[in-house]
Amino acid sequence: MWINIDPREGTPIFIQIKSQIKNAIASGALEKGKKLPSVRKLSKDLTVNPNTVSKAYQELENEGIIKKERGIGMFVAETSQYSQKTEAKQIFSDNLEKLLVEAYHLNLSEEEIRSLFEEKLSSWKSKFN
Repeated sequence: MWINIDPREGTPIFIQIKSQIKNAIASGALEKGKKLPSVRKLSKDLTVNPNTVSKAYQELENEGIIKKERGIGMFVAETSQYSQKTEAKQIFSDNLEKLLVEAYHLNLSEEEIRSLFEEKLSSWKSKFN
């Protein structure tokens, strides 16, 4: 599966799993109606406790992002209030926040951060135009 956890990251593993599933849905890698691996299979693949995967799945279900079909498994919700665009923006915002914290620790000024961002954005846009 496409989930990659890092126990040294400091973020609880169940949150890493949950975040990566949400990211996969937001990017379209996981489509609505797609079946997720069983708790047992995913926990074995990731070599984590099944309770960890179960907690991630439970929170995603509580948020209406995935749906449990008793005796069949967990699926990406078909009629979710979940917005892929909103989630994509949230993921980007979270990643940007981490970068800004790192920039702060590197003593970069606001102008240096802005300049670097604009430079990278311009470079990225030229690759796709």
